Amino acid sequence: MSVPDFLDMYKTLIAKPSISAIDESLDLSNKAVIDVLANWCRDLEFEVEITELTHAPGKYNLLARREPLNSSKNHGGLMLAGHTDTVPFDDARWNSNPFELTEKDNKLFGLGSIDMKGFFAFVITAISQLDRKYQNAPLMILATADEETTMAGAQQVAQHTSLKPKYCVIGEPTDMVPVFTHKGHMSSAIRVTGRSGHSSDPDRGLNAIEVMQQVISRLLHLKEELKNKYSIEHFAVPHPTLNLGHIHGGDNANRICGCCELHIDIRPLPGLSITELEQMLLNAIQPINEQLPGCVDVIALHDPIPAFSGRTDSGLVKLAEKLSRQKAIAVNYCTEAPFLQQLGCETIVMGPGSINQAHQPDEHLDMDKITPSQNVILDLIEKCCFNKEKAS
Repeated sequence: MSVPDFLDMYKTLIAKPSISAIDESLDLSNKAVIDVLANWCRDLEFEVEITELTHAPGKYNLLARREPLNSSKNHGGLMLAGHTDTVPFDDARWNSNPFELTEKDNKLFGLGSIDMKGFFAFVITAISQLDRKYQNAPLMILATADEETTMAGAQQVAQHTSLKPKYCVIGEPTDMVPVFTHKGHMSSAIRVTGRSGHSSDPDRGLNAIEVMQQVISRLLHLKEELKNKYSIEHFAVPHPTLNLGHIHGGDNANRICGCCELHIDIRPLPGLSITELEQMLLNAIQPINEQLPGCVDVIALHDPIPAFSGRTDSGLVKLAEKLSRQKAIAVNYCTEAPFLQQLGCETIVMGPGSINQAHQPDEHLDMDKITPSQNVILDLIEKCCFNKEKAS
Protein backbone atom coordinates (compact mmCIF):
# COMPACT_ATOMS: atom_id res chain seq x y z
CA MET A 1 0.00 0.00 0.00
CA SER A 2 1.78 3.14 -1.20
CA VAL A 3 1.07 6.46 -2.85
CA PRO A 4 3.44 8.99 -4.48
CA ASP A 5 5.18 11.48 -2.24
CA PHE A 6 3.67 14.89 -1.62
CA LEU A 7 5.43 16.85 -4.38
CA ASP A 8 4.85 14.12 -6.96
CA MET A 9 1.14 14.20 -6.18
CA TYR A 10 1.14 17.98 -6.45
CA LYS A 11 2.87 17.82 -9.85
CA THR A 12 0.41 15.24 -11.15
CA LEU A 13 -2.65 17.22 -10.05
CA ILE A 14 -1.43 20.51 -11.49
CA ALA A 15 -0.53 18.83 -14.80
CA LYS A 16 -4.15 17.73 -15.41
CA PRO A 17 -6.19 20.68 -16.78
CA SER A 18 -9.67 20.82 -15.26
CA ILE A 19 -10.98 24.30 -16.03
CA SER A 20 -14.67 24.94 -15.57
CA ALA A 21 -16.15 27.96 -17.31
CA ILE A 22 -19.48 29.23 -18.56
CA ASP A 23 -17.76 29.82 -21.91
CA GLU A 24 -17.95 26.39 -23.58
CA SER A 25 -14.74 27.05 -25.53
CA LEU A 26 -12.82 27.14 -22.23
CA ASP A 27 -14.74 24.48 -20.30
CA LEU A 28 -12.98 21.13 -19.74
CA SER A 29 -13.79 17.78 -18.18
CA ASN A 30 -12.32 17.01 -14.74
CA LYS A 31 -12.20 13.26 -15.40
CA ALA A 32 -8.38 13.06 -15.55
CA VAL A 33 -8.10 14.51 -12.03
CA ILE A 34 -10.84 12.22 -10.74
CA ASP A 35 -9.12 9.13 -12.16
CA VAL A 36 -5.80 10.02 -10.51
CA LEU A 37 -7.47 10.60 -7.14
CA ALA A 38 -9.40 7.36 -7.50
CA ASN A 39 -6.20 5.37 -7.96
CA TRP A 40 -4.54 6.95 -4.92
CA CYS A 41 -7.63 6.33 -2.80
CA ARG A 42 -7.78 2.68 -3.87
CA ASP A 43 -4.10 2.35 -2.93
CA LEU A 44 -5.15 3.43 0.58
CA GLU A 45 -7.93 0.79 0.62
CA PHE A 46 -10.83 3.18 0.06
CA GLU A 47 -13.96 2.10 -1.77
CA VAL A 48 -14.39 4.53 -4.65
CA GLU A 49 -17.61 5.74 -6.26
CA ILE A 50 -17.35 7.91 -9.40
CA THR A 51 -20.54 9.62 -10.58
CA GLU A 52 -21.14 11.67 -13.71
CA LEU A 53 -23.15 14.80 -13.04
CA THR A 54 -26.76 14.46 -14.14
CA HIS A 55 -26.95 17.87 -15.79
CA ALA A 56 -23.30 18.24 -16.82
CA PRO A 57 -22.06 15.36 -19.02
CA GLY A 58 -18.31 14.94 -18.87
CA LYS A 59 -18.08 16.27 -15.30
CA TYR A 60 -17.60 13.85 -12.39
CA ASN A 61 -17.72 13.61 -8.61
CA LEU A 62 -15.63 11.15 -6.62
CA LEU A 63 -16.62 9.79 -3.23
CA ALA A 64 -14.07 7.54 -1.52
CA ARG A 65 -15.02 5.78 1.74
CA ARG A 66 -13.04 3.69 4.16
CA GLU A 67 -14.67 2.07 7.17
CA PRO A 68 -12.84 0.88 10.28
CA LEU A 69 -11.61 -2.71 10.02
CA ASN A 70 -14.02 -5.29 11.43
CA SER A 71 -16.87 -2.77 11.47
CA SER A 72 -19.97 -2.35 9.36
CA LYS A 73 -20.57 1.19 10.60
CA ASN A 74 -21.11 3.52 7.64
CA HIS A 75 -22.43 6.68 9.34
CA GLY A 76 -20.48 9.33 11.20
CA GLY A 77 -16.78 10.04 10.87
CA LEU A 78 -15.06 12.72 8.83
CA MET A 79 -15.46 13.83 5.22
CA LEU A 80 -12.63 15.83 3.66
CA ALA A 81 -14.03 17.70 0.68
CA GLY A 82 -12.74 19.80 -2.17
CA HIS A 83 -13.38 20.70 -5.78
CA THR A 84 -11.29 19.44 -8.67
CA ASP A 85 -11.91 22.28 -11.12
CA THR A 86 -10.04 25.54 -11.55
CA VAL A 87 -10.90 28.91 -13.04
CA PRO A 88 -9.66 29.87 -16.52
CA PHE A 89 -6.35 31.72 -16.73
CA ASP A 90 -4.72 34.53 -18.69
CA ASP A 91 -1.55 33.01 -20.12
CA ALA A 92 -0.01 36.44 -20.74
CA ARG A 93 -0.10 37.26 -17.03
CA TRP A 94 1.54 34.04 -15.82
CA ASN A 95 5.31 33.89 -15.46
CA SER A 96 5.35 30.09 -15.64
CA ASN A 97 3.32 27.29 -17.22
CA PRO A 98 0.05 27.09 -15.21
CA PHE A 99 -0.02 23.31 -15.75
CA GLU A 100 3.53 22.64 -14.61
CA LEU A 101 4.38 22.78 -10.91
CA THR A 102 7.17 25.34 -10.63
CA GLU A 103 9.26 25.87 -7.51
CA LYS A 104 10.70 29.37 -7.17
CA ASP A 105 11.44 31.71 -4.24
CA ASN A 106 10.26 29.04 -1.79
CA LYS A 107 6.85 28.91 -3.48
CA LEU A 108 5.01 26.27 -5.50
CA PHE A 109 3.36 27.84 -8.57
CA GLY A 110 0.56 26.24 -10.57
CA LEU A 111 -3.11 26.60 -11.47
CA GLY A 112 -5.02 24.92 -8.63
CA SER A 113 -2.06 24.92 -6.26
CA ILE A 114 -4.24 26.41 -3.52
CA ASP A 115 -7.66 26.67 -5.18
CA MET A 116 -7.82 23.86 -4.65
CA LYS A 117 -6.48 20.67 -6.21
CA GLY A 118 -3.41 20.83 -3.97
CA PHE A 119 -5.57 20.13 -0.92
CA PHE A 120 -5.93 16.52 -2.03
CA ALA A 121 -2.15 16.04 -1.87
CA PHE A 122 -2.25 17.14 1.77
CA VAL A 123 -5.12 14.78 2.55
CA ILE A 124 -3.69 11.72 0.79
CA THR A 125 -0.28 12.30 2.40
CA ALA A 126 -1.81 12.58 5.88
CA ILE A 127 -3.91 9.43 5.53
CA SER A 128 -0.94 7.45 4.19
CA GLN A 129 0.92 8.18 7.43
CA LEU A 130 -1.80 6.63 9.63
CA ASP A 131 -2.16 2.92 10.40
CA ARG A 132 -5.58 1.75 9.31
CA LYS A 133 -5.86 -0.85 12.05
CA TYR A 134 -6.35 2.01 14.53
CA GLN A 135 -9.09 3.71 12.51
CA ASN A 136 -12.26 3.80 14.63
CA ALA A 137 -14.67 5.94 12.54
CA PRO A 138 -15.54 6.24 8.83
CA LEU A 139 -13.20 8.38 6.73
CA MET A 140 -14.31 9.93 3.43
CA ILE A 141 -12.74 11.95 0.63
CA LEU A 142 -15.08 13.93 -1.61
CA ALA A 143 -13.90 15.51 -4.87
CA THR A 144 -16.48 17.57 -6.75
CA ALA A 145 -16.92 19.14 -10.18
CA ASP A 146 -17.86 22.64 -11.34
CA GLU A 147 -17.50 24.53 -8.06
CA GLU A 148 -16.13 27.53 -9.96
CA THR A 149 -19.30 27.85 -12.07
CA THR A 150 -22.56 26.22 -10.97
CA MET A 151 -21.56 24.19 -7.89
CA ALA A 152 -23.52 21.40 -9.57
CA GLY A 153 -21.21 18.76 -8.12
CA ALA A 154 -21.87 19.72 -4.51
CA GLN A 155 -25.56 20.17 -5.16
CA GLN A 156 -25.75 16.62 -6.52
CA VAL A 157 -23.82 15.25 -3.52
CA ALA A 158 -26.33 16.94 -1.20
CA GLN A 159 -28.97 14.51 -2.53
CA HIS A 160 -26.85 11.45 -1.62
CA THR A 161 -29.15 9.45 0.67
CA SER A 162 -26.52 7.11 2.16
CA LEU A 163 -23.85 9.73 2.92
CA LYS A 164 -24.05 10.81 6.54
CA PRO A 165 -20.71 12.00 7.95
CA LYS A 166 -20.58 13.56 11.38
CA TYR A 167 -18.04 16.18 10.31
CA CYS A 168 -17.14 17.81 7.01
CA VAL A 169 -14.03 19.93 6.34
CA ILE A 170 -13.88 21.76 3.00
CA GLY A 171 -10.26 22.52 2.18
CA GLU A 172 -10.58 25.91 0.47
CA PRO A 173 -7.55 28.18 1.05
CA THR A 174 -8.01 29.84 4.44
CA ASP A 175 -4.39 29.65 5.70
CA MET A 176 -5.73 26.90 7.99
CA VAL A 177 -8.00 29.38 9.78
CA PRO A 178 -11.38 27.74 10.51
CA VAL A 179 -14.34 29.41 8.75
CA PHE A 180 -17.69 28.80 10.42
CA THR A 181 -19.93 31.02 8.26
CA HIS A 182 -19.85 32.86 4.95
CA LYS A 183 -22.00 34.99 2.67
CA GLY A 184 -23.96 33.70 -0.31
CA HIS A 185 -23.79 34.76 -3.93
CA MET A 186 -26.44 35.85 -6.43
CA SER A 187 -25.66 37.15 -9.93
CA SER A 188 -28.43 38.65 -12.07
CA ALA A 189 -28.81 40.34 -15.43
CA ILE A 190 -31.14 43.34 -15.52
CA ARG A 191 -32.31 43.68 -19.12
CA VAL A 192 -34.12 46.79 -20.37
CA THR A 193 -35.94 46.41 -23.67
CA GLY A 194 -36.81 49.68 -25.37
CA ARG A 195 -37.65 50.67 -28.95
CA SER A 196 -34.92 51.58 -31.38
CA GLY A 197 -35.20 54.35 -33.89
CA HIS A 198 -33.38 57.26 -35.48
CA SER A 199 -31.73 59.58 -32.98
CA SER A 200 -33.16 62.65 -34.77
CA ASP A 201 -36.64 61.89 -33.38
CA PRO A 202 -36.25 60.59 -29.77
CA ASP A 203 -40.00 60.47 -29.09
CA ARG A 204 -40.51 57.74 -31.69
CA GLY A 205 -38.43 55.30 -29.66
CA LEU A 206 -37.78 54.29 -26.07
CA ASN A 207 -34.15 54.67 -25.09
CA ALA A 208 -33.13 51.65 -23.04
CA ILE A 209 -30.07 53.44 -21.67
CA GLU A 210 -32.24 56.21 -20.26
CA VAL A 211 -34.52 53.63 -18.64
CA MET A 212 -31.46 51.81 -17.28
CA GLN A 213 -30.46 55.07 -15.57
CA GLN A 214 -33.69 54.81 -13.59
CA VAL A 215 -32.97 51.13 -12.83
CA ILE A 216 -29.49 51.96 -11.55
CA SER A 217 -30.88 54.71 -9.33
CA ARG A 218 -33.30 52.26 -7.74
CA LEU A 219 -30.59 49.59 -7.38
CA LEU A 220 -28.35 52.05 -5.56
CA HIS A 221 -31.25 52.75 -3.22
CA LEU A 222 -31.58 48.98 -2.63
CA LYS A 223 -27.84 48.82 -1.97
CA GLU A 224 -28.20 51.36 0.83
CA GLU A 225 -31.29 49.58 2.18
CA LEU A 226 -29.35 46.31 2.45
CA LYS A 227 -26.48 48.10 4.16
CA ASN A 228 -28.71 49.80 6.70
CA LYS A 229 -31.15 46.95 7.39
CA TYR A 230 -28.86 43.92 7.77
CA SER A 231 -25.61 43.49 9.67
CA ILE A 232 -23.60 40.70 11.30
CA GLU A 233 -20.54 41.82 13.21
CA HIS A 234 -18.53 38.62 12.53
CA PHE A 235 -17.93 39.72 8.92
CA ALA A 236 -15.21 42.15 7.87
CA VAL A 237 -17.87 43.70 5.60
CA PRO A 238 -20.79 43.32 8.02
CA HIS A 239 -23.64 43.99 5.58
CA PRO A 240 -24.87 42.45 2.30
CA THR A 241 -23.18 43.97 -0.75
CA LEU A 242 -24.57 44.86 -4.18
CA ASN A 243 -22.11 45.44 -7.03
CA LEU A 244 -22.86 46.86 -10.48
CA GLY A 245 -20.35 44.79 -12.40
CA HIS A 246 -20.94 44.99 -16.15
CA ILE A 247 -23.12 47.02 -18.53
CA HIS A 248 -23.61 47.06 -22.27
CA GLY A 249 -26.20 48.50 -24.64
CA GLY A 250 -26.80 50.24 -27.93
CA ASP A 251 -24.98 49.87 -31.20
CA ASN A 252 -24.43 53.34 -32.67
CA ALA A 253 -24.44 56.99 -31.62
CA ASN A 254 -27.19 57.93 -34.09
CA ARG A 255 -29.63 55.20 -33.05
CA ILE A 256 -31.99 55.15 -30.09
CA CYS A 257 -30.76 52.31 -27.89
CA GLY A 258 -33.19 49.40 -28.08
CA CYS A 259 -31.64 47.15 -25.42
CA CYS A 260 -29.37 47.65 -22.43
CA GLU A 261 -28.21 45.01 -19.96
CA LEU A 262 -26.59 45.33 -16.55
CA HIS A 263 -25.01 42.46 -14.58
CA ILE A 264 -25.05 42.72 -10.81
CA ASP A 265 -23.61 40.66 -7.94
CA ILE A 266 -25.27 40.45 -4.51
CA ARG A 267 -23.68 38.79 -1.44
CA PRO A 268 -26.37 38.00 1.16
CA LEU A 269 -25.69 37.40 4.83
CA PRO A 270 -26.86 34.30 6.70
CA GLY A 271 -30.48 34.89 7.65
CA LEU A 272 -31.30 36.69 4.41
CA SER A 273 -32.82 34.04 2.16
CA ILE A 274 -32.35 33.93 -1.59
CA THR A 275 -36.14 34.07 -2.03
CA GLU A 276 -36.39 37.23 0.07
CA LEU A 277 -33.50 38.83 -1.77
CA GLU A 278 -34.97 38.02 -5.18
CA GLN A 279 -38.25 39.63 -4.12
CA MET A 280 -36.45 42.75 -2.93
CA LEU A 281 -34.81 43.02 -6.35
CA LEU A 282 -38.15 42.65 -8.15
CA ASN A 283 -39.75 45.22 -5.84
CA ALA A 284 -36.97 47.68 -6.66
CA ILE A 285 -37.78 47.70 -10.38
CA GLN A 286 -41.56 47.25 -10.09
CA PRO A 287 -42.41 51.01 -10.35
CA ILE A 288 -40.55 51.18 -13.67
CA ASN A 289 -42.47 48.21 -15.07
CA GLU A 290 -45.73 49.75 -13.87
CA GLN A 291 -44.92 52.85 -15.89
CA LEU A 292 -43.44 50.91 -18.83
CA PRO A 293 -45.03 47.40 -18.75
CA GLY A 294 -42.63 44.57 -19.56
CA CYS A 295 -39.70 46.89 -20.10
CA VAL A 296 -37.38 45.52 -17.39
CA ASP A 297 -36.56 41.84 -16.86
CA VAL A 298 -34.45 40.17 -14.17
CA ILE A 299 -32.59 37.05 -15.33
CA ALA A 300 -30.48 34.81 -13.08
CA LEU A 301 -26.97 34.35 -14.46
CA HIS A 302 -26.54 31.13 -12.46
CA ASP A 303 -28.27 29.29 -9.65
CA PRO A 304 -27.84 31.41 -6.51
CA ILE A 305 -25.61 30.15 -3.70
CA PRO A 306 -27.14 30.53 -0.23
CA ALA A 307 -25.12 31.78 2.70
CA PHE A 308 -23.48 29.23 4.99
CA SER A 309 -24.30 29.46 8.66
CA GLY A 310 -22.45 27.49 11.32
CA ARG A 311 -22.05 27.84 15.08
CA THR A 312 -18.96 28.95 16.93
CA ASP A 313 -19.74 26.49 19.73
CA SER A 314 -19.95 23.36 17.54
CA GLY A 315 -17.62 20.49 18.35
CA LEU A 316 -15.87 20.68 14.98
CA VAL A 317 -15.26 24.42 15.24
CA LYS A 318 -13.83 24.03 18.74
CA LEU A 319 -11.58 21.17 17.61
CA ALA A 320 -10.35 23.11 14.55
CA GLU A 321 -9.62 26.17 16.69
CA LYS A 322 -7.63 24.06 19.13
CA LEU A 323 -5.57 22.31 16.44
CA SER A 324 -4.94 25.39 14.30
CA ARG A 325 -4.51 27.70 17.30
CA GLN A 326 -6.63 30.24 15.45
CA LYS A 327 -10.08 31.64 16.17
CA ALA A 328 -12.84 30.72 13.73
CA ILE A 329 -13.90 33.55 11.43
CA ALA A 330 -16.59 34.63 8.96
CA VAL A 331 -15.65 35.37 5.32
CA ASN A 332 -17.25 37.31 2.49
CA TYR A 333 -16.72 34.74 -0.30
CA CYS A 334 -18.80 31.58 -0.75
CA THR A 335 -18.04 27.84 -0.99
CA GLU A 336 -19.81 24.49 -1.32
CA ALA A 337 -20.47 24.49 2.44
CA PRO A 338 -24.23 25.28 2.38
CA PHE A 339 -24.84 22.29 0.10
CA LEU A 340 -22.63 19.76 1.91
CA GLN A 341 -24.08 20.93 5.22
CA GLN A 342 -27.41 19.58 3.97
CA LEU A 343 -26.03 16.08 4.62
CA GLY A 344 -26.58 16.84 8.31
CA CYS A 345 -22.91 17.18 9.25
CA GLU A 346 -21.08 19.81 11.26
CA THR A 347 -19.23 21.72 8.57
CA ILE A 348 -16.30 24.13 8.39
CA VAL A 349 -14.08 25.56 5.66
CA MET A 350 -10.34 25.22 6.39
CA GLY A 351 -7.44 24.53 4.09
CA PRO A 352 -3.85 25.38 3.11
CA GLY A 353 -2.93 28.47 1.13
CA SER A 354 -4.16 32.04 1.13
CA ILE A 355 -7.46 33.14 -0.42
CA ASN A 356 -5.53 36.16 -1.70
CA GLN A 357 -3.91 33.83 -4.25
CA ALA A 358 -7.20 32.38 -5.52
CA HIS A 359 -8.12 33.28 -9.12
CA GLN A 360 -4.85 35.19 -9.51
CA PRO A 361 -2.01 34.91 -12.04
CA ASP A 362 0.98 33.01 -10.62
CA GLU A 363 -1.22 31.25 -8.05
CA HIS A 364 1.07 29.64 -5.50
CA LEU A 365 1.53 27.93 -2.15
CA ASP A 366 4.18 29.25 0.23
CA MET A 367 6.37 26.24 0.98
CA ASP A 368 7.00 27.29 4.57
CA LYS A 369 3.28 26.70 5.16
CA ILE A 370 3.39 23.05 4.02
CA THR A 371 4.56 21.38 7.22
CA PRO A 372 2.36 23.40 9.63
CA SER A 373 -0.68 22.85 7.41
CA GLN A 374 0.07 19.15 7.04
CA ASN A 375 0.37 18.76 10.81
CA VAL A 376 -3.05 20.34 11.42
CA ILE A 377 -4.70 18.14 8.77
CA LEU A 378 -3.03 15.02 10.19
CA ASP A 379 -4.10 15.90 13.74
CA LEU A 380 -7.65 16.58 12.61
CA ILE A 381 -7.96 13.19 10.91
CA GLU A 382 -6.47 11.44 13.94
CA LYS A 383 -8.82 13.17 16.37
CA CYS A 384 -11.91 12.40 14.31
CA CYS A 385 -11.21 8.90 13.00
CA PHE A 386 -8.35 7.19 14.87
CA ASN A 387 -7.26 6.01 18.25
CA LYS A 388 -4.62 8.75 18.48
CA GLU A 389 -2.39 6.96 20.98
CA LYS A 390 -1.85 4.10 18.56
CA ALA A 391 -2.41 5.49 15.06
CA SER A 392 0.84 7.23 14.13
